[in-house]
Amino acid sequence: MFRSALRRFQNKWRSYRHRFVPWVVLNLSKNEKTLRQVTQRSKDKLLLDEEVSQRLLRFFRVLLRSHWTNHGELRAAQTHFLRRVTSEEHQCEENPVCGDDAMLQSLGFCIDRKPSTLPHAGTGVFVTKGLVPKGAVVAMYPGTVYQAYEPILLQSIRNPFVFRCIDGVLIDGNDKGISKMVFRSCSGRDRLGPFMMSETSWLTESPQNPLAVGQYVNNCSNEWPANVCYQEYDVPDNFPIELRQYLPNVNYSQDTPRPLRCVILVSLRDITAGEELFSNYYTIVH
Repeated sequence: MFRSALRRFQNKWRSYRHRFVPWVVLNLSKNEKTLRQVTQRSKDKLLLDEEVSQRLLRFFRVLLRSHWTNHGELRAAQTHFLRRVTSEEHQCEENPVCGDDAMLQSLGFCIDRKPSTLPHAGTGVFVTKGLVPKGAVVAMYPGTVYQAYEPILLQSIRNPFVFRCIDGVLIDGNDKGISKMVFRSCSGRDRLGPFMMSETSWLTESPQNPLAVGQYVNNCSNEWPANVCYQEYDVPDNFPIELRQYLPNVNYSQDTPRPLRCVILVSLRDITAGEELFSNYYTIVH
């Protein structure tokens, strides 16, 4: 019985360790090529925030056209609401596309979750169609955003999906258990009229925003070098209200005095169809 329990623990640990931050840091530090040194938040950016916003907006508008086409009643309600609170330049055009076609048309590639090529690493993220060019926004890290002073003890237990930002902000990307319940609750709380302020379908097998799978990107190793890296991004106040429903993040506290924190993954080189995404982990130097 003891040996059986030990084997189960070992199998669980082999899968868990690839996202367990202390293990990642200790093992990646054995080879500096797998670490990206960052001195402050402004130094982690391969893309300017304005460029990130433009790329996300372009893709989210394609998603919105597809979404509206498939949800007539919601479209009517949102159109009526938009006429009251936004300008016509934010209205979407009529050339709907659906599913992977939206991602392929807008970004030139598709990604999806599949069993990782890393032994015992569980799920990974792969490029399934097209070509990811160097410097592209490849994925987003979804989850509830906790400021450094907010409680996350219960949510963090046996949770390999808690991402720590440079300034101590935490993002809980777990799509199961108490983490899932917290995200749904916070997302419903922040709803504005017919609009959701965050994307909740990343908690399912079929996210409406297909970029929202970044928490399943495994960390690189000596054998599997990084082809993407993390970059922090604060959502600007003027981000269109009708497109916030595709942001896969929500603040834990409603009265957080800071912009919504998102984390994106940016490609470090061209990535072809069939390749798995591997991220490097930045270390803070002073």
